[in-house]
Amino acid sequence: MTQSNNAAIDTVIFDVGRVLVALDFEPLLSCFAQSAGSRTMLEIIAAIDLEAHERGEFSGEELIDRLHGLTPHLERHQLHQSWLGMFEPVHEMFALARQLKSQYRVYLLSNVGDLHWAHLNEQYDLIGTVHDVLPSFQTGAIKPDERIYELAERRFQLTPQRTVFIDDLLPNVTTARQRGWHSIQHQAPQQTIQILRELGVEC
Repeated sequence: MTQSNNAAIDTVIFDVGRVLVALDFEPLLSCFAQSAGSRTMLEIIAAIDLEAHERGEFSGEELIDRLHGLTPHLERHQLHQSWLGMFEPVHEMFALARQLKSQYRVYLLSNVGDLHWAHLNEQYDLIGTVHDVLPSFQTGAIKPDERIYELAERRFQLTPQRTVFIDDLLPNVTTARQRGWHSIQHQAPQQTIQILRELGVEC
């Protein structure tokens, strides 16, 4: 599909992590430093196979079990709290999503596991912020796998040329562009808002 700049945008899709919420890994990394020596977040992600979890291949409870297996001297509830305690809302982006919802079709497309998804909804009402959502653990695929974009197109009844996608990761943005979506690699709220305006989105 080729990307057109002529069709008016009618749909805005947001990623969640590092777009609507900021991530702070320090509480989790501190747990590992106290119990099992220093590890990077990338090392932890690889050890617990986070991508498989976000594809829905195993539950959040099993994820905590895997974290606990890496740090058996810690209480399981400490790891559970640290895993959930890595988020801070980006108020400007939540305000943007709520503002756009009154004029555009607004959706979420996020790589996320069931445990984080339940927590984020409880804390920040993600589902109520937009018209519909597609969390990866319900699909069996994660961005930038093209399958999850195909599922989003069907579920949200997207017209690619009238859709703009906001995500912080270049591979995720690249796949969306290859499918004909307008896409923004998010870095800061004001920059994203400016690009939306350049695309003709009223915000």
